[in-house]
Amino acid sequence: MLLSSSFTPISFPSPKFTLYQNRSPKRILKMAQSAYNPVGRQQKIIVPNKHGEKLVGLLHETGSEEIVILCHGFRSTKETTTITNLAIALENEGISAFRFDFAGNGESEGTFQYGNYWREADDLHAVIQHFSGANRAASTILGHSKGGDVVLLYPSKYHGIRTVVNVSGRYDLQRGIEERLGKDFLETIKKEGYLDVKNKTGDVSYRVTEESLMDRLSTDMHEACLQIDKECQVLTVHGSADETIPVEDALEFSKIIPNHKLHVIEGADHCYTSHQAELVSVVLDFIKAALQQDKATSN
Repeated sequence: MLLSSSFTPISFPSPKFTLYQNRSPKRILKMAQSAYNPVGRQQKIIVPNKHGEKLVGLLHETGSEEIVILCHGFRSTKETTTITNLAIALENEGISAFRFDFAGNGESEGTFQYGNYWREADDLHAVIQHFSGANRAASTILGHSKGGDVVLLYPSKYHGIRTVVNVSGRYDLQRGIEERLGKDFLETIKKEGYLDVKNKTGDVSYRVTEESLMDRLSTDMHEACLQIDKECQVLTVHGSADETIPVEDALEFSKIIPNHKLHVIEGADHCYTSHQAELVSVVLDFIKAALQQDKATSN
């Protein structure tokens, strides 16, 4: 395969998998997938949530009994570079992975709504039930950014998950709002009943209602994390140079989650732009060790 001189090769833990990254990671990722012949085939799977909306996802099938479920972040999709890279890396280690779009995002049905943390946890539950019905063990869940919060909320409400990976999730959901909505967001929403968030060209990207804002503000990550069973293993990964969610949030999670491991990646930003290889390495090591421990316990 011929590579432009602008491409920087990044070697992943598995010798089967090498990714080339530049300013257009999606394009390079497709080249890598084609060139290195992933172990299985990606299968599009549609799962209805409890509201009757169709959730669309891609299964990286390896034939393993276990499946790792991957959850994207705010205003994102299953196609984000970090989620896709992790899915491919897991696949090349012989571990099946399923990445999907929450309702109102990507290919899934529904209308995007601000907040929605618990509703997305319910979407995740629908996905896990789907695989459970097919006798597949979705014992590991991973989420990036907002998805990190969703995978932490999940074991506080539902049982059966033994391993959780929180990549750059936010501990204090009352923070980070002004940066997106502006200084006077609360006054505007109380006066108008909503606030339209516009993109750089002036088009409305999404609407924040008072109800959806309250949904976020009332989601208590501290209280939820205290409800996580001590048998559930949790890994938090965070970049020291995260410009969106401060690394201090990761430190707060480490204080309150009973069975918790923290890994801070020095110099990494929120999207791990220049640290994809290290992120994948840390996550793979943790998940593989957790799966081996589960097998040893069940034998």
